[in-house]
Amino acid sequence: MAISLAELVARQPVLLAPMAGITDLPFRRLVARFGAGLVTSEMVASRELLGAAAAARARAELAGGARPAAVQIVGREAAVMAEAARLCVDQGAELIDINMGCPARKVTGGLSGSALMRDPDHALRLIEAVVAAVPVPVTVKMRLGWDDTSRNAALIARRAEAAGVAMVTIHGRTRCQFYSGRADWAAIAEVVRAVTIPVVANGDITDAASARAALSASAAAAVMVGRAARGAPWILARIAAGLAGGTVPAAPSGDALCDLISEHYEEMLRFYGTEIGLRVARKHLGWYLAPLGMEALRAELVRLEDPARVLAGLRRGFSELEAAA
Repeated sequence: MAISLAELVARQPVLLAPMAGITDLPFRRLVARFGAGLVTSEMVASRELLGAAAAARARAELAGGARPAAVQIVGREAAVMAEAARLCVDQGAELIDINMGCPARKVTGGLSGSALMRDPDHALRLIEAVVAAVPVPVTVKMRLGWDDTSRNAALIARRAEAAGVAMVTIHGRTRCQFYSGRADWAAIAEVVRAVTIPVVANGDITDAASARAALSASAAAAVMVGRAARGAPWILARIAAGLAGGTVPAAPSGDALCDLISEHYEEMLRFYGTEIGLRVARKHLGWYLAPLGMEALRAELVRLEDPARVLAGLRRGFSELEAAA
């Protein structure tokens, strides 16, 4: 095994969650540049990947990205999952993550994602097939269970470890909770006690204080940051510094933030092409600008079809923000 995940999470115990429609290659590069223990691709449907669907191939794109290169796959057919994992490794993946946590109805309706937790035997067949198919570490991301009557994450994690899985990440909610309520970090401790491989705690990690609380409650080896990274690709580095007791780097502001947003915007257009890139970039602009009270600027920019006008509008907006300060 080329990668020691135990060493990886000990060195930098703040990982980026794979998020559909968010953790594409441009975003992962940006997060990795600030600093993260691991960044993983957004969820890639195995059958679509094998069918050479352009969108699926883009989601699994690794060229020029952070190392180790990690791809998350989702599906419900063992042979298809195994072949998709092999394809990803052939294209440079150094780690394969199996999605058993996505709560979206379009995913669970196809008996994938967190729906696999309702059938542990079938889930293990998928895990065994993927582990046998590739020479790189295989990890699993899941939830506490399907609902409060079937919190079986510890059982599945124990069986996954026996099948050769190198690490598990647990989102501290059940599938039926979706994202409501609070993540139950203490419940993740049962998974930690059940296995010897690293366990990562996920859910409601937004800053160093919540990361510290999650690690204390769960006894996990690391934390995984998801939604808090939207519009804040630097947040993982700040959390890691806080956990280490070092100087927490300041979040970018003013001209530096404007430059960063502009760079990310242009990178999305290069990656997707202008037509698709314009659409993808709109949500990121919203995440960057909303905390600054720049909703009017966001509403203006997302309607523009000329990238040059968007970039000029960003520069103007930040100049006006600075002048008003």
